[in-house]
Amino acid sequence: MTREVIDPGRLRRQDRHRSKESPRTRERLDMTGMVNLSGACGTRTAPGGSAPAGITGSPGKGSGETRTRQVVREFLRRVTEADPDAIASLYAEEVDWMVAANPAVPWIRPRRTRADVAGHWTDLAAHTVSGEGWATVDAVVVDGAEAVVTGELGGTAGATGKTFRSPFALRLTVEDGLITRHHVYEDSLAVAAACTPGADCADS
Repeated sequence: MTREVIDPGRLRRQDRHRSKESPRTRERLDMTGMVNLSGACGTRTAPGGSAPAGITGSPGKGSGETRTRQVVREFLRRVTEADPDAIASLYAEEVDWMVAANPAVPWIRPRRTRADVAGHWTDLAAHTVSGEGWATVDAVVVDGAEAVVTGELGGTAGATGKTFRSPFALRLTVEDGLITRHHVYEDSLAVAAACTPGADCADS
């Protein structure tokens, strides 16, 4: 098993012996420090259907799990760098995007394109306090084109100054080297309470 520690701007790898317990590949990643969501700091784009910037090899080369794992690792790395366009370049032109509808949260709305993905991270930066967003990744499970990332996230809503904290599960599907599905499961009530003046936040 490979244990990875992800810090903003860099990746450290530590190999640990582990016996095989199932056909699935299990990995543990910890994202330490704050995830800075302050906004764009440069752009990198990839032509439609080609491997995203930062992913070596051509789309489809090597096993499906290897490519999925590469894309997920790169996604987590780019999230720590807080560049909406660079994150979005990992996605296909059309995306199956699902985050539970939450009218109280200004960065949550329907999205379906690569441009919409960039918009999500831009909106998140605009409505949260810079430098106070964070996430820890407990586990990444890869099975072919499918990956599930679990952990905890938190931040501070800009409009209210209230903090939120929530466990999360993120399902990603990678096809031809690009993310085609992004489904997030989180404590939407906790996030909504942080964005609502006067509402109680359990973690504040």
